[in-house]
Amino acid sequence: MRFYGKYGECTKGLDYKNKYVKILMGIVQQYNPSKYWRMREFVISENSGGVLNKVIKYWYLYRIKKMDAFNNASMGTNIGFGAVFDGIPHFPHGLYGIIVTPYAKIGKEVRIFHQVTIGDDGRGKENAPIIHDNVFIYPGAKVVGKCEIGEGAIIGANAVVSFDVPPYAIVTAPKPTVHIKEKADNEVHI
Repeated sequence: MRFYGKYGECTKGLDYKNKYVKILMGIVQQYNPSKYWRMREFVISENSGGVLNKVIKYWYLYRIKKMDAFNNASMGTNIGFGAVFDGIPHFPHGLYGIIVTPYAKIGKEVRIFHQVTIGDDGRGKENAPIIHDNVFIYPGAKVVGKCEIGEGAIIGANAVVSFDVPPYAIVTAPKPTVHIKEKADNEVHI
């Protein structure tokens, strides 16, 4: 196997379902989904426990924040509370640039692409998005404020959503427009 030449040539024939390849990819990307979500569940749980339990929570939080920072992301994880995920979401392009408020509620089988922001409006935890099951949120989309995204909805790339979206609806970003200002006869532009 050569490690030069065409793009992707060195990864030809890799079995991404292989246990050892998954471990290696987790080391390279510093994100192992099963460990990440297991640690996250423990950190946001409200059980107080003893001193050892608190130490473990802070150690897990450190590891989660380190993974988030490496991937320029934040899954809204804090001690004792955090964003509620009914199931582990799918990240087709990894965690890169995904920001989730600690107050969001996200359903099962949600696909979140890179550079997505799911945020509250800054006026209180009740003003955060609720995203139902089987929703697709494409790259660059922003879902902010008190809004509810219905089951099976699709939020298109770079769309900004701050309103309720009915189930199975498709939201797209507006078409780019160019405003042309007419030049007056007596104006001189250099």
